Amino acid sequence: MNLKLLGEVFITLLVITDPPGMVPIFVALTGGFAPRQRHRAGTQAVALAVGVIAFFAVAGQTILDYLHIELPALQAAGGLLLILVALALLTGKSDEASEPQTTANVALVPLGTPLLAGPGAIVATMLFVRGAEEPLDYLAITLAISAVMLIVWLVLRFSGLVVRILRPGGIEVLTRIAGLLLAAIAVQLIADAIAAFVTEYLRQG
Repeated sequence: MNLKLLGEVFITLLVITDPPGMVPIFVALTGGFAPRQRHRAGTQAVALAVGVIAFFAVAGQTILDYLHIELPALQAAGGLLLILVALALLTGKSDEASEPQTTANVALVPLGTPLLAGPGAIVATMLFVRGAEEPLDYLAITLAISAVMLIVWLVLRFSGLVVRILRPGGIEVLTRIAGLLLAAIAVQLIADAIAAFVTEYLRQG
């Protein structure tokens, strides 16, 4: 097995997904959930992220080419989604939906995508798969993705400790901070997408 490739994929995706950085956002979005709902949301988010990353690793470039979508467009779309979620956290409107629906929404957006399976993770995985030459290379990539997602799941699984420590008042403050962080991430994604579009335009010109 290509251990070097496994290490490269593991470290790259671990840095991109940033499990410790996910904790405040996850706690802010699920602070009002019962422990079982919170665990379910974390599991669903990780499962969705694995599915999205696997899908784009196998057929991502073909789908994007067929739809004439550039990767920066995907990145900008992720940024716009995060802005909507960030605004809901900052204004306190994220609690208006019913609990079951909110649980499903949190697992899908923004946790599963675009935070875990965002443009960075998707593009990195597509590049690693494109550079793979042997079946063992694909195995190394698969193991690395699985290891990273296992770490993310464990971090989210035990985030309930943070909820118990912070109490409702602390979660309220953390929600606003998480909203601000999400807004910053969203702006950075959109800015990077615009820069990529400009660079591509200048290159073609």
